[in-house]
Amino acid sequence: MLKTATCYRLPQATSHLCIPAIRFVSSTTTKPRTISTQIQTHHNDSNLPLDKQSEQTPGTVPQRNGIFDIATKIYNASDIEKHDDVKFLTKPAYPHVGFTEAGCQKVEVAHREPRTFGDKIAYHGIKFCRGCFDFVTGYKVPKEGESLDKYKGTRYEMTEGKWLTRVIFLELVAGVPGSVASFLRTLHSLRLLRRDKAWIETLQDEAYNERMHLLTFMKIGQPSWFTKTIIYLGQGVFTNLFFFCYLANPKYCHRFVGYLEEEAVRTYTHLLDEMEDPNKLNGFQKIQIPTIAVNYWSSLSKDSSFKDLILRIRADESKHREVNHTLANLKQDEDRNPFALQIKGLDKPQPNYGLDVVRPTGWEKKELYL
Repeated sequence: MLKTATCYRLPQATSHLCIPAIRFVSSTTTKPRTISTQIQTHHNDSNLPLDKQSEQTPGTVPQRNGIFDIATKIYNASDIEKHDDVKFLTKPAYPHVGFTEAGCQKVEVAHREPRTFGDKIAYHGIKFCRGCFDFVTGYKVPKEGESLDKYKGTRYEMTEGKWLTRVIFLELVAGVPGSVASFLRTLHSLRLLRRDKAWIETLQDEAYNERMHLLTFMKIGQPSWFTKTIIYLGQGVFTNLFFFCYLANPKYCHRFVGYLEEEAVRTYTHLLDEMEDPNKLNGFQKIQIPTIAVNYWSSLSKDSSFKDLILRIRADESKHREVNHTLANLKQDEDRNPFALQIKGLDKPQPNYGLDVVRPTGWEKKELYL
């Protein structure tokens, strides 16, 4: 009797369990068809606002796609004005030397060929770091003769948000060497009770200049949490590595920074080339220059364009390129810094902080009066 009852009840229980399950599966399989139909009917409305926030804040980059999105959110005009805080704005500790418009325009991409084994290590180290960063951020530069639209529609197409992420991370890294090197040389000077022959001043000025670049960009956009995470990790790793490398061999650390600045000039030149195209990066055309930039670069004003700002930042990077390649050619403990300690009445040009006399790949020691 028990067996009969069990066999009788089992089909009933099975049918009661299966019927709701079948209904659930059928309902879940029919909904995507309805959604896909709705998407097809609206797929031409690509210019519509993506969400309520985009409607309320025109000019702001739409919401990020996920936690791994690296694009920086570009502030609209009202946001830039809100973040343009001048409450704690002070006079620059290291005033900018001031570049002419002609000097900024004539800055060019240049490369110093590695000559020693240490040069090759420094150069290939920079190329490896840049390759990794390019892959993570989805960045490629069209080769000479190729169209700037080569990567349009691919993950390598550069938008305003991706460009701002790239330059923020670049300035974060570029600000470390000057800070670390000036700190170590300050300790060295204190420990040996002697002057440093003006190296410290130039290195501190370089670090201050790079930080001003970063602070300016931070007034224009807000990095994503993923980008901030990379920044935290990247700074921690790079600062410690550079610290110990500078203790071991400062000469090739300066060569490393020289190659880093070469890449910076190349990156900003690519950005300026894209801004020449009226169909690209329209969001940068109407950006208001932050007050902190006008306060630092004497040649800028409130009416200056974003392109004017990038021209001056590129000129700064070209000068850092020249300075570090030159310092790498000198004896680190004996030679003076020719950029800071000027000697008047010489019969041939000498280094200076301006753009009137430059050596993009660095001054050779035989050219200098030390």
